Amino acid sequence: MPQLNPNPWFFIMLTSWLTFSLIVQPKLLSFTSANPPSDKSPLTTKTTPWHWPWT
Repeated sequence: MPQLNPNPWFFIMLTSWLTFSLIVQPKLLSFTSANPPSDKSPLTTKTTPWHWPWT
C-alpha cells in the first residue's frame, strides 16, 4: 500500500512545517494588531424577559 510509505510525504511535511515556523510565522507576528484589546469592561445591558400573551 503506497499510502503507508512516508518517504516523500514526510520530507514535504517537515519542509513545509519548518518553512512556516522559521520564515512565515515571524513575519506574520511582527505586524501590529489593527484592533488591540482594550481594558474597558464590557457594557452590560439590562434585558427584560419577553412575556408571551398565550402562555
